[in-house]
Amino acid sequence: MTQTTTRVLEPSDLDAALEVLDRDPVANAFVAARVQVAGLDPWRLGGEMWGYYEDGALRSLCYSGANLVPVCATPEAVRAFADRARRTGRRCSSIVGPAEAAGPLWRLLEPHWGPARDVRAHQPLMVTEEPSREVAPDPLVRRVRKDEMDLIMPACVAMFTEEVGISPLAGDGGLLYQARVAELVGSGRSFARVEDGKVVFKAEIGAATARACQIQGVWVAPEFRGHGHSETGMAAVVEYALRDVAPVVSLYVNDFNTAARAAYRRVGFREVGAFMSVLF
Repeated sequence: MTQTTTRVLEPSDLDAALEVLDRDPVANAFVAARVQVAGLDPWRLGGEMWGYYEDGALRSLCYSGANLVPVCATPEAVRAFADRARRTGRRCSSIVGPAEAAGPLWRLLEPHWGPARDVRAHQPLMVTEEPSREVAPDPLVRRVRKDEMDLIMPACVAMFTEEVGISPLAGDGGLLYQARVAELVGSGRSFARVEDGKVVFKAEIGAATARACQIQGVWVAPEFRGHGHSETGMAAVVEYALRDVAPVVSLYVNDFNTAARAAYRRVGFREVGAFMSVLF
């Protein structure tokens, strides 16, 4: 008989957790980046890391914080994580992760946690390992400076509200969101094209490890849309990312956003899988 167990991981489990995360450095970039910086201490990590064991070996993970994120989760692990999540109650604002695990996890949790505000069942995961061959990078896209928080923040709020459907300023007045934007700006992972004091295009490298990074928050001001800024801007950010951050650049996008998917393909991205997001 296979012996299984699920428990909250401790700092001493770090090496085993990193081995699991390293199985898929692209899909696991978000969780891996947090663990590499914060370890497994819940206070520093911003949540718990659940581990699923088979015969004493760590097989799967689930990050339980502001997001619930299954990592390399087998069907058996998904059932175990759903059981723990039911017992602890919903403390996250979303479930997000590879669709093959996030989908079954949500089906098990929906009777207890539902209904969700929005379910995005298929979000293509796209990657590239080289600068664009077809689209020239926008030479005006640059890193956002630390003294430009007042400039970039309204664009970030507009992007988040448009993408997620609620303002990031709700609840705590935006303190956590502003801190996250400041962290990305301070680490040199926030990029923008600015004209006459206005953000035309912006994007961030959100999660970053030595093996892969993930672009997020791609946005073009409404009055500048339809002029190719998303393509040339993304080509510029990809060049920065490949040169300064990691050898693989990834992102995931809503399947209904056909214009964005086409733009990313022209920049050189290809689809390698799919994510799923459940928003509460």
